[in-house]
Amino acid sequence: MNKIDWQYMLTVFPTLIQYLPITIFMAIVSMVFAIIIGVVFALITKNRIPVLYQFAKLYISFFRAVPTLVQLFLIYFGLPQLFPAMTSMDALTAVIIGLSIKNSAYLAEIFRAALNSVDEGQLEACLSVGMTRWQSYVRIIFPQAVRNAIPATGNTFIGLLKETSLAFTIGVAEMFAQGKMIASANYKYFETYLAVGIVYWVLTIIYSFLQDVFERKISKPYRN
Repeated sequence: MNKIDWQYMLTVFPTLIQYLPITIFMAIVSMVFAIIIGVVFALITKNRIPVLYQFAKLYISFFRAVPTLVQLFLIYFGLPQLFPAMTSMDALTAVIIGLSIKNSAYLAEIFRAALNSVDEGQLEACLSVGMTRWQSYVRIIFPQAVRNAIPATGNTFIGLLKETSLAFTIGVAEMFAQGKMIASANYKYFETYLAVGIVYWVLTIIYSFLQDVFERKISKPYRN
């Protein structure tokens, strides 16, 4: 049995870290768009707005069901076939669109559940004292819903961070793509992919710590 070349694995980390910014960039930008879209669809489904409600349910059902890789291929290779103007779209943009759409479908359900967790009586109380529906949501409902949604939203972001590794399939030179090239050049697959896995693990640990700090901070007003 061959031995693991630990020394070689250590030399891989500096090269992988050079591609870390693009991985983090894709994850953060995709998550921002996913949150915005998710909030919109959550409000639509919670309030059952006619026509939009049916569209939102179809959107959520479809994009939760279709694998991420299939969505990336549909967007990058399929859409330009239907819309020639999109042939100039680069791979990075396609990845951000794909990950945003996919994760917004999950977040829409998470946010809807978080909104439903807030007692309906609070909204009625706000409306009874003269607040508009928008003011009620912004000042009373959203702050409580955000607190309830953070754990599941955090898990979604961790999943999204790992899904950025699929970007190499359409030509984005991110961290996993670089790891694949290093492994192919040196035939040290185990050491290289283990190094890639450790980097993702460290990123997850850092994010989990930051999420825990944020959770404790926003939970202070609700503690006895």
